Amino acid sequence: MREHAKRLDLLPRYLFAELDEAKAAYGEGVIDFGVGDPDRPTHPEIVNALNRAVKDASTHRYPNYEGSLTLRRDIAEWYKTRFGVELDPETEVCVLIGSKEGLSHLIWALVDPGEEVIYPDPSYPVYRNQTLLAAGKPTPVPLLEENHFLMDIPRLRATQQTKLLILNYPSNPTGAVSTPIHLSEAVQFSRSHNLWLVNDNCYTEIYFDDPPPSVLSVPGAKDCAVEFGSFSKTFNMTGWRLGFAVGNARMIAALKKIKQNTDSGPFTAIQRAAQTALELVSEIGSQLRKLYKSRRGTLLAGLNRLGWIVPPPKATFYVWARIPIQGQTSLGFSKRMLSETGVLVTPGIGFGEAGEGFVRFSLTIERAQIEEAVDRLSKWL
Repeated sequence: MREHAKRLDLLPRYLFAELDEAKAAYGEGVIDFGVGDPDRPTHPEIVNALNRAVKDASTHRYPNYEGSLTLRRDIAEWYKTRFGVELDPETEVCVLIGSKEGLSHLIWALVDPGEEVIYPDPSYPVYRNQTLLAAGKPTPVPLLEENHFLMDIPRLRATQQTKLLILNYPSNPTGAVSTPIHLSEAVQFSRSHNLWLVNDNCYTEIYFDDPPPSVLSVPGAKDCAVEFGSFSKTFNMTGWRLGFAVGNARMIAALKKIKQNTDSGPFTAIQRAAQTALELVSEIGSQLRKLYKSRRGTLLAGLNRLGWIVPPPKATFYVWARIPIQGQTSLGFSKRMLSETGVLVTPGIGFGEAGEGFVRFSLTIERAQIEEAVDRLSKWL
């Protein structure tokens, strides 16, 4: 048989698959701070809404490619309430089978071979990998600790081949939050260089200080930008696979064209349940922020007692920590920690070269496990 497509050779091995193997090799008793998968169940009212929708035979047929108009209207209404952003649900909202799918398809819809995509480093690997699969040129921009992990927009350079600028605030993995001024700089840069702009805003409701802003709140942003949102982290619905993209109508139309030729849209019953989720967003968001703030405090207090001083993240359920032992790579440190303590964290190199020297803790485990992990690390460090 012939070999697989050469484009697959451009992709690194998926980091979390490698971590799963290391975890399996350790055996029972691993305390897993690795993948960011919420451990609490989906709210029962959302589950009940799904059950009711599944019993309606009309949901068993093909859904609309762009999502039901009812859900798109609800998303638009939430954006107006939450961010003060007016959206046309017909042309400026698209429902997705998870934001990961949408990000991937939008890159394919916008980027021609050889065109440049500027993206943050460290960041979600999808930005780089899907650019490579689209035969684009991924250009990482280091996010520096001294700059609070904000992309330094005034120092960016664009050429005629630059097509797309990607932001991710609140940030995975750093937990950083952008500001209205920072987002305004990104919009101004994109408009002045005739670029498309994306903000991956999936952690918008998991914050510990002021609510994170939307890039679409910046005047003129809809001329060049879309923003991605997700039901996964906000509502503990990762397995449901539901997200959305909102903003520039031309970008949304391009995304829809890819989707029409690739998938058939999310299951209608899940979309109906998502409408219930949006009705509960204030209640659920408040509960999750309280939960993750408590877990964040437990982990940081424990690490600080060990002399591992880590600044508190402003948002997301991640803690981004500089390695306390010099001379080790993030992957080597993570593997050693797992093999000697049974505590699993994600090495920073998995999020890009600028992530080297850091590890990421996910706060998606109970406080008792966090306390046990700190106890194990105290004997090790």
